Amino acid sequence: MEFSFSASATKILTTTGVAHLQGGDVLMILVAGVMIYLAIWKKFEPLLLLPIGFGCLLANIPMSTMASTDGGGLLNFFYQGVKHEILPPLIFLGVGALTDFGPLLANPTTLLLGAAAQVGVYITLIGAVLLGFNLHEASAIGIIGGADGPTSIFIASKLAPHLLAPIAVAAYSYMALVPLIQPPIMKFLTTEKERKIKMAQLQPISQTVKILFPVVVTLVGCLMLPGVAPLLGMLMLGNLFRESGVTARLHETSETHLINIVTILLALAVGSSMTAESFLRLETLKIILLGLLAFCFATAGGVIFGKIMCKMTGGRVNPLIGSAGVSAVPMAARVSQKVGAETDASNFLLMHAMGPNVAGVIGSAVAAGVFISLFGDTAAVMEPHAAVADIVGAAEPGADAAITKVNSAVAQVIEALRP
Repeated sequence: MEFSFSASATKILTTTGVAHLQGGDVLMILVAGVMIYLAIWKKFEPLLLLPIGFGCLLANIPMSTMASTDGGGLLNFFYQGVKHEILPPLIFLGVGALTDFGPLLANPTTLLLGAAAQVGVYITLIGAVLLGFNLHEASAIGIIGGADGPTSIFIASKLAPHLLAPIAVAAYSYMALVPLIQPPIMKFLTTEKERKIKMAQLQPISQTVKILFPVVVTLVGCLMLPGVAPLLGMLMLGNLFRESGVTARLHETSETHLINIVTILLALAVGSSMTAESFLRLETLKIILLGLLAFCFATAGGVIFGKIMCKMTGGRVNPLIGSAGVSAVPMAARVSQKVGAETDASNFLLMHAMGPNVAGVIGSAVAAGVFISLFGDTAAVMEPHAAVADIVGAAEPGADAAITKVNSAVAQVIEALRP
């Protein structure tokens, strides 16, 4: 066969990724670069954003077979752990092993603060319906308000797998931005006098109570909402490893090596789903906006309920701890401590804030269980967003058009929630 240098060079060039690089790929590579920059130089949740960003980088290199949709590729195998709901529950196992439920048990009323912070989830559910998402998609988007990445991934894989990439990125991004988003809202909604409130020292909790708590919560929660059993069950098992006193090796493995390994696999899998085809869509912008609103409403809901508890207890509850009702453990609790210390350096709110913080983890899992119970059985037959007709109906002309659309969205959600 006659050798031709030019023909050989052309053949080699056509087999490289450069020849197949498109505008969308370049844009997503830039997005990956931004995430890596935020992780390394700005230190925004680096344990998550760095592998997510690098997974996105790999997925958008043409012919690399590193996207989640590339059958037989490395990251496709990692993605099966997300698709088949394996990795998020394992993350919860590690979170349970890392978390002390003592502050919640010492002050059970903080459970209400965790519940109040979930208002962001339900407000966003209505907002998502208003913007044209169906109820399955809206439910998955709403969970972003709980600031719980594994739960967001878990419910998205069940109810809206085609939106998994933007939902996961929004959830983890806002978790990373907790120290930036929450303080202005907390300061706006509280007075200096309220921020200076010092709370009484928490009472110690017996080992027996700490052992019984995860068992009872698992039994009651999973009986009421079986769909959330993988998340809630693994969370409580991890905590039982911690508190039982007889599984030191399992506890150590769960809170260190296992959660670190699973975090790498989960983050790379999420990043591998961020291809131009799945991410560069109008829905992504809507989800990012809704996620921000969800997080703001969740923070405000917790703080406002904290103010109510402050009034009802005669000033014994610092409203700042209500902001920790989102389930970004322990970042949200640290933010409560930081804002309180800025007003009074001798005020220590960290342990008090851990109560609603832990309650927020449970609350977001319960909200996910409710949505799975309502919509999980029919998810397969729901049309994706792009094919859905105007879900809120045609707006009436005139000044009442916006109100009509909101009322329609609320009515649809209420209708779905009826027994």
